[in-house]
Amino acid sequence: MGNFVATDLIRILLVTTLLFLAYIDLRTFRLPDVLTIPLLFFGLCFNAFAPTQFASLQNAILGAILGYALLWLTNYFYRLSKKLDGIGMGDAKLLAGLGAWFGWYAIPEVLFLASIGGLLGGLFWLYRQKKGYQMAFPFGPFLAFAGIIELLWPQFLQNLLLSNPI
Repeated sequence: MGNFVATDLIRILLVTTLLFLAYIDLRTFRLPDVLTIPLLFFGLCFNAFAPTQFASLQNAILGAILGYALLWLTNYFYRLSKKLDGIGMGDAKLLAGLGAWFGWYAIPEVLFLASIGGLLGGLFWLYRQKKGYQMAFPFGPFLAFAGIIELLWPQFLQNLLLSNPI
């Protein structure tokens, strides 16, 4: 019973942190290091020391590395072609933090959900702001909400796709 309550408290704190990060990014277009770095650190610590882990420590370390590297590389190649940044490194640190909590195998699903949400939300954002398609919009909220989905409904897409055969 004690582990169940502790794990639920961790989930509540993680959801609250992700919602706060989403709010900050929506308002400021920034994901502060003072929140994203501890998210990464505590995800690794949780998976290293907690009796009920979300991922093994090895998978968490790989998730942190993969999460950061994927968005860093995406931005690197975009910068090579357009001569400006396409995605903030706060987003990369947030995805690294999510990888530290959920492991490397959750990164593709989190990125896919965030990308679909970002595509739809970005179109809505640009329409509401009456801006052109090249106007920037925050991607962090979509990463945060995809992380919440992964936390509350692990492997959401696999379960959705595999439970409804064609």
